[in-house]
Amino acid sequence: MTEQRERVVDAGQWTSNSQIERDLVLTDADFTRIRELIYQRAGIVLAEHKREMVYSRLAKRLRHHGMTRFTDYLVRLERQPEAKEWEAFTNALTTNLTAFFREAHHFPLLAEHIKNKQDPVTIWCSAASTGEEPYSLAMTLLETLGAKASQAKVIATDIDTDALARARAGVYPLEQVRKIDETRVKRFFQKGTGNHAGFARVRPEVSALVEFLPLNLLAPQWPIKGPFDAVFCRNIMIYFDKDTQSKILKRFAPLMKPDGLLFAGHSENFSYISDAFKLRGQTVYTVAKK
Repeated sequence: MTEQRERVVDAGQWTSNSQIERDLVLTDADFTRIRELIYQRAGIVLAEHKREMVYSRLAKRLRHHGMTRFTDYLVRLERQPEAKEWEAFTNALTTNLTAFFREAHHFPLLAEHIKNKQDPVTIWCSAASTGEEPYSLAMTLLETLGAKASQAKVIATDIDTDALARARAGVYPLEQVRKIDETRVKRFFQKGTGNHAGFARVRPEVSALVEFLPLNLLAPQWPIKGPFDAVFCRNIMIYFDKDTQSKILKRFAPLMKPDGLLFAGHSENFSYISDAFKLRGQTVYTVAKK
């Protein structure tokens, strides 16, 4: 699910642009139903104060279909449970805020964990977003394993298919890439020229280690197989309620190697949610021994 599309809404802006932004009708009942539908589809809990965000993001879908009332849009959705529009609806309400080597302390811990592995290393990035996290994992594999990295794999999944398309492209603005250590930039990126000036693409040896797949963590079946040396599930559980969090964590455990590591986000604490994992260090967990 995969965090880069988070909007900061200024109350004054909504007032000054009211004639433009309020050309569509969003009733209280509409907003309540949207919250129910995204929870049913993706497990995402939308707080009451997210109303403006919902309006802003879904307004594009209504205009795309030539609609002026959210009620009509929702009726159309619910009449067609298998319609492609459900994907656009989910994508619109998914938040993607990410960065290369975000929460940097996790990557040296991963490197230490895998450096002496004899079998091919496999890692699952369960909220790949626009690709920065799985590519950071691939760079860590290359730095740590050297030639053996060619046998390693990062499975990168996300519910947001638009974000996954951007991730597969592997192209990022230079100002975003420049936040990485200069040595890594030179080794792992190709700077664009001509029409591509101002952008950089991850090198083929990086992208070759990553496989992107669409995956809804609430789906009854996941299109992946373990066992994984590490699972990165960072800054996604905060969008779920505790019951959903617990169910997901229980499904993670059987997919991990006995010494596998589960990496959480800085504001997430799994110790009070599930007994499937035990805390090892700062937002890092291991499978609990039964």
